[in-house]
Amino acid sequence: MSSSKPIATTRSVMNLPTGRLALWWVIASEIVIFGGLLGSYIMFRLSHDAWAEQAAITSTLAGATNTFILLTSSLSAVLAHQAAERGDGPRAAKMLRLTVLGGLGFLIVKSIEWTGEIQHGYTITSNLFWSFYYTAAGLHGLHVIAGMICMLIVARAAARNQELQRVEIVGLYWHFVDVVWIFLFPLLYIAK
Repeated sequence: MSSSKPIATTRSVMNLPTGRLALWWVIASEIVIFGGLLGSYIMFRLSHDAWAEQAAITSTLAGATNTFILLTSSLSAVLAHQAAERGDGPRAAKMLRLTVLGGLGFLIVKSIEWTGEIQHGYTITSNLFWSFYYTAAGLHGLHVIAGMICMLIVARAAARNQELQRVEIVGLYWHFVDVVWIFLFPLLYIAK
């Protein structure tokens, strides 16, 4: 008798489903990447007083708006997980799509913000502050895009009540992306 589920969803390691364990490994590697980047940023920031002048140019309103958008999108990710736990795939899919809309809103605000900064001559090559700023925010933006793509894939299956365990995994990834932003926002926008 064969199982219709993939083996990765039917076995566990250390009492964790392998999909969730794999996600935690991905998050751990991402923490190393972002941790190194943010650690370097902090060390340079502490030794370069001129960075405060450059940071004062960033839009705190745009950063705060994006913080609100991402935190709100995390709520819809939690609601998607709750729906999946109840076996309500169509509702989970709807909540994941709302989360994707939040990610899209984040990217729209970021693109408007960056357009204005670039038009005023603040580019990745302007100085070391702007190099860190665009690298950190850009890397985070790529993670937002990756999360959105994964959510759309998971939402498609969830709408058919399939692979509902993936809703939790993609939601955990989205929460990680939000936590990274919670560190970036004060460092890039508030600490002036």
